[in-house]
Amino acid sequence: MNSITQDMRFRLSVVLSYYRVGATKTAIRYKVTRQFVYFWVHRYHDDDIRSLADRSHRPSHHPNQHSDLEIKWIKDLRRRNPDMGLIDFWLRLKQLHGYSRCVSSLYRVMRSLNMFQNRKKRKNKASKPYHTPSIPGEKVQIDVKYVPSSCLVGKLKGSRLYQYTAIDEATRLRYLAFYEEHSTFSSTKFLMECIRFFPFRIQCVQTDNGSEFTNRLRSEKKTLFEEALKANGIDYHPIRPAMPRHNGKVERSHREDQKRLYDKTTFYSLQDANTQLKKYLKKSNNRPMRPLGYLSPNDMISILLNV
Repeated sequence: MNSITQDMRFRLSVVLSYYRVGATKTAIRYKVTRQFVYFWVHRYHDDDIRSLADRSHRPSHHPNQHSDLEIKWIKDLRRRNPDMGLIDFWLRLKQLHGYSRCVSSLYRVMRSLNMFQNRKKRKNKASKPYHTPSIPGEKVQIDVKYVPSSCLVGKLKGSRLYQYTAIDEATRLRYLAFYEEHSTFSSTKFLMECIRFFPFRIQCVQTDNGSEFTNRLRSEKKTLFEEALKANGIDYHPIRPAMPRHNGKVERSHREDQKRLYDKTTFYSLQDANTQLKKYLKKSNNRPMRPLGYLSPNDMISILLNV
């Protein structure tokens, strides 16, 4: 210890006073208890003021801390998968080694081992309170993602492919589909597939203001997609222009799709693309999520619908 604090000097004065006038008078003079005086007298030794410093109360060993073997599992897996997300990393540890710790415990260990990239902190924007539905089907967000051309090889090379995504806000259950056309016809076809896929009634759909969904900013004429919503008794809620964060759940899911699917996958034909997307969707809907208390969307469906 290099520095001598004000507290240490005060304790030294108390100790020296004790040797001159005793515990009672010292306690009265310094306005402390006799127990305080005796405690620091017994702590003081070898005429060294550093013996009066505060000591750490942190235990040298915690019974629930990670074992050396568990640390080795984490380091080995991270070395092989440096970009894997926390939840996928946790699931892989469970599958490979029967890892039994919770996600938050794994996160603390990985952070202490500097396994996360330092990200620049973004300034928090003041946002209005947002009501997240608690009833399945109360609001479903729909959006379209352009499939990167680097993923399209073989018969699909030089063509275009679009991923339509629908996500239920309450359960985070998703439905995905590929289309070669980015239009209101594709959007309508996708809507009808969503109605058949989701195990609950869709009450409201929310989208951005793309022409594949609505013409409300350009014309009063309803699109085929809007007519289909009306025909099926579904309310329509387009977000404010230039506010993609209002469709944040589906936008976030697209970023995850980029990391988990498109950065690692190529499609040789439309049939191949649909087959891989179907497998990915099944895995996605069974992946635990932090906003759901580390339950999966399918778990939430079972709980909320008693399936």
